[in-house]
Amino acid sequence: MHTRYGPPEVVRIREVDRPAIGDRDVLVRVHATTVNRTDCAYRAARPLFMRLLTGIARPRRTIMGTEFAGQVEAVGRGVMSFSVGDQVFGYNEGAFGAHAEYLSVPEDGSIATMPAGVTFEQAAPGTEGAHYALACIRHAGTRAGQDVLVYGATGGIGSAAVQLLKSLDVTVTAVCATESLALVKRLGADRVVDYTVGDFTEDEQTYDAVFDAVGKSTFGHCRRLLKPGGVYLSSELGPWAQNLMLALVTPLLRGRKVKFPFPRDNQAIVRHLRELIESGDFTPVIDRRYALDQIVDAYRYVEAGQKIGNVVITVTDVD
Repeated sequence: MHTRYGPPEVVRIREVDRPAIGDRDVLVRVHATTVNRTDCAYRAARPLFMRLLTGIARPRRTIMGTEFAGQVEAVGRGVMSFSVGDQVFGYNEGAFGAHAEYLSVPEDGSIATMPAGVTFEQAAPGTEGAHYALACIRHAGTRAGQDVLVYGATGGIGSAAVQLLKSLDVTVTAVCATESLALVKRLGADRVVDYTVGDFTEDEQTYDAVFDAVGKSTFGHCRRLLKPGGVYLSSELGPWAQNLMLALVTPLLRGRKVKFPFPRDNQAIVRHLRELIESGDFTPVIDRRYALDQIVDAYRYVEAGQKIGNVVITVTDVD
């Protein structure tokens, strides 16, 4: 938990009361969770406007953690969809709380039974990056036969985007560093561009969509990569929140445009991701694993900007 904003070191391991559940809530004993960019942003309250959501002077939510996988420990009297002992996974942005041994989630929240044949540690990173990637894919109107470039193809969002695009029969060009070329090819990329040996924006090929999964480019830099009517999307607001403004202005003009999706967090999304994992169309990429008492080290690693895929936290051992 953290009681003030700041660097990873503000996080401390503490004993707290087990969360109470209401009539329509599910109590999950969390076996695995993740540390991701969302957790880092809320913990540090960066950018500053996030304090409007999290608390001006200090965080209203002191226990972070969006993704979880675990077992149902108890259910409220009105719960019909889940039973004690069910293995579940999901996403809990806003309420958070997954960086703990127990988590209370509404029955109709972003929670579903786990994909068959995977462990808790394999299921936990199956929602955060993938639901952002899925939101971009759907918002862009991406369809079979199109050409899409994914910049940052090895992060939690980018590695999911490559796989989800391939499941739609899209031709994918993935941009990554030299050491990740083989991984990205295994994820299904049709073509790989190494950004360490040249500027990917000078690529001679053009695309129906360019998806910046790490938020390090701009529409201005990537515009020449787009076909007429092509779409630029980013996982970040961009300098001076330009992606929000451009998403309002560029659709009014005929030509290339910016779209900025606001991902939906609901049970249907989690169930869809479960189906993709079970079918083999999507496998969350795991970089490192940490124990809960090493979570500060996990935060440091994620914020170093070098992670490949996801960083998993083991919270409680399986009995």
